[in-house]
Amino acid sequence: MEDVPFYARVESSHRPPAPLLSLEQPLTTPALKASGPPMPLTVLRYLDLAVLVLALPIFVAADLPMLGWAGAAVGWGIQRVVQVAIERRARESDDPRTVAGLLTGSMLARGWIMAGSIFIVGLSEREAGLAAAILAITLFTFYFTSQMLTRPFEGKRS
Repeated sequence: MEDVPFYARVESSHRPPAPLLSLEQPLTTPALKASGPPMPLTVLRYLDLAVLVLALPIFVAADLPMLGWAGAAVGWGIQRVVQVAIERRARESDDPRTVAGLLTGSMLARGWIMAGSIFIVGLSEREAGLAAAILAITLFTFYFTSQMLTRPFEGKRS
């Protein structure tokens, strides 16, 4: 067996370790960009849905009409699905008039969806209609506030 000097080069099939990041090596744009919005913005964006879920045990504990919670929940869920679908379609459009028309129509339609769900629940049971209306106003308050807080921090959605 031959003695190999300590400083001799040894060939290996293993790759060398990746270099550590340093301040001298700037990050590329994809490395700086996260895969999505930061977690607090995501939580705030869906705060209204969390409030809706948290309202269920309150309705049960306070012996409020479950029909009111169900009516508000169904109406709120439908209007949020409509919102997502129309906003996606508006983002795909290049015409500003089309975008404005879609978003305006979406706001009006979503308002009518909520009003209709409250009205239908209220016709079947008066107290349930009141509970649905109060829950809907509460959900809208949380939704509107969260939108006002998160919109300035959102980048252009693709």
